[in-house]
Amino acid sequence: MAVVKEFALPDLGEGLTEAQVVRWLVDVGDVVAVDQPVVEVETAKAMVEVPCPYGGVVTARFGEEGSELPVGAALLTVAVGEPADGAGQGPGQGSQEGDEGSGNVLVGYGTQAPAARRARIRPPGRRAPEPADGARDGVRADGVVLDGRAAPTEAPATVAVISPLVRRLARERGVDLASLRGTGPEGLILRADVERATAPAPVPVPAPERAAGERVPLRGLRGTVADKLSRSRREIPDATCWVDADATELLAARRAMNDGPGRTKISLLALLARVCTAALAEFPELNATVDTEAREIVRLPAVHLGFAAQTERGLVVPVVKDAHTRGTASLHEEITRLTEAAREGRLSPAELTGGTFTLNNYGVFGVDGSTPIINHPEAAMLGVGRIVPKPWVHEGELAVRHVVQLSFTFDHRVCDGGTAGGFLRYVADCVERPALLLRSL
Repeated sequence: MAVVKEFALPDLGEGLTEAQVVRWLVDVGDVVAVDQPVVEVETAKAMVEVPCPYGGVVTARFGEEGSELPVGAALLTVAVGEPADGAGQGPGQGSQEGDEGSGNVLVGYGTQAPAARRARIRPPGRRAPEPADGARDGVRADGVVLDGRAAPTEAPATVAVISPLVRRLARERGVDLASLRGTGPEGLILRADVERATAPAPVPVPAPERAAGERVPLRGLRGTVADKLSRSRREIPDATCWVDADATELLAARRAMNDGPGRTKISLLALLARVCTAALAEFPELNATVDTEAREIVRLPAVHLGFAAQTERGLVVPVVKDAHTRGTASLHEEITRLTEAAREGRLSPAELTGGTFTLNNYGVFGVDGSTPIINHPEAAMLGVGRIVPKPWVHEGELAVRHVVQLSFTFDHRVCDGGTAGGFLRYVADCVERPALLLRSL
């Protein structure tokens, strides 16, 4: 006998509450094994394959490709085989009771045990409460008028004892008592019912006209980015300073590093990342976050360097963990790996979170400068514009040099302008004289 098990979208962690169905990996009628991936979903942070904890035959799928499902919604149902004697169950088999699957719904997230079902206990019946003082006078729903005394269960139709209070109030306000439904015990009409019947109705406010044009829902990655940037603008008093730097020597150093057969080609972004880690070693107060509840600045011991990467899904910020322990070649390898994973939508939530400082190379878009929004909850961001030939005074003479604009946006709560300016000047000095980096080796 087969038992049909329902598999719901598991908790994906990181505060995520929904996911979009990208691609089904199984069809109805397919046989699946325990922990076999059955669907590929896209969250606001990454693309993940979701394995099913049950083995058996797929009997139904829920959610079309492209649709969004909340956490806890049914994904599919599986007919799990059960031996006649209920014993000797192997992988992919279960019983009607106690079979919770493998528990490995999503690597890195785990599953939660189902909440225990509790029987509802109804309290014993109670007598209806007596009307409050002043509310005993009224009219029962069956037409019997009360004047503060308990009404009989049944009364002749000719009983017509009118409460002076309710009668006067109804007469003054023009209310037909027979048309009201009482809210008191056993349908008793209270003074509040008369007052409610004569309260002025609220004037309906017309809904504002919706602007014409294409509407793009703020959900998934776009919605997450919007929420994070809005929070950054609300909470962080940011300021920006910038400087032009002669990057001619930096480009020459990169060519020398890459010259020769068999050498790994170091990217310019990796060189700038190395400059960042050296600068943060000189100004560690900028590798920080602000605990608003405790009203404390938290200076962080490790540098987890985020870098902005543009993908088809939008802007993402992969994080190089422990960047302060890596050399230039190691930074290049990790940045390359994370960039490829970002473009293919394979970044895990862990690779998109935990950053302490962000490097933003917007020069790839052909622009010189920017005032970016800080990646909350970090405290600072270094921006790098395009490197272009410009007239420049070099060693007392006018020459054509490769110039770059560097901008630095920082949380003014963690430092003052002197510290921010010192950090940016250190970065500019390293760009102009890369040999300074040898001091930090």
